[in-house]
Amino acid sequence: MDGILNDGNIVSTSHIKQSTYGANRFTIVDWAAWAPGLTESSAWLPWPELMPSGTNELPALTEIPAMMRRRLDRLGRMALQAAYRCQDANIPVIFASRYGDLARSAGLLRSLAESGAVSPTQFSLSVHNAIAALYGIANNDTSNYSAIAAGEETTEAAFIEALGLLAGGTEEVMIVCYEDSTSELPGFLANNCRPHAWACRIKATCAAGISLHCRLADEDDSTAEQALDFAAVLRFLITDAQQLEQRIGHRIWQWQRHA
Repeated sequence: MDGILNDGNIVSTSHIKQSTYGANRFTIVDWAAWAPGLTESSAWLPWPELMPSGTNELPALTEIPAMMRRRLDRLGRMALQAAYRCQDANIPVIFASRYGDLARSAGLLRSLAESGAVSPTQFSLSVHNAIAALYGIANNDTSNYSAIAAGEETTEAAFIEALGLLAGGTEEVMIVCYEDSTSELPGFLANNCRPHAWACRIKATCAAGISLHCRLADEDDSTAEQALDFAAVLRFLITDAQQLEQRIGHRIWQWQRHA
């Protein structure tokens, strides 16, 4: 019988209703977050009831040279600011964004439609792994990094990748999640997508920690909230919440804190 090992039992892969990814449990080693109006980690605790709608405020990002900093839009600055405040040397980094630098991409498409040409520099910075690459260049760091986009499940996909690395023997992994709103394509982004970036370092644990599960949703399953909060996972990770369930399409993702 084809199957997988689950809690010591072989389970037929044709009847899997729930999966646990990578290492069984993980703990948060450190975290950092940045958003307009919430520029210090202390501002995120206790969790603010009203998230800022966004301004033109930019992170200082003094950690990288000014010439490189000028090449970054707000999305890249937010992502790297969170990363620098949370980083540890020589560990894998997973950058995760649903749309990446959408404003820059929209500008390139407009330029292509109007003139038939695009700026090579702007194009090089629009690709999904550009922010991750700049992070590596600025740090002169050749460690493993990934850039992930998985639609509404982007955050979950990033943690799956991280848990896989931990299960393979990596001691720590840093995850950087970031999104920005844009007026370039009104209505394209969900209303609850506001400018923000957050990063966390995680490591595997056999004791108390956090687990991530996924199960197929039944048609009448109403146990999970379908509307996605733009930073729901971060809220769960840094507060005392015991559980978070979110339904995305046909799947329900469950984050569980174990005592």
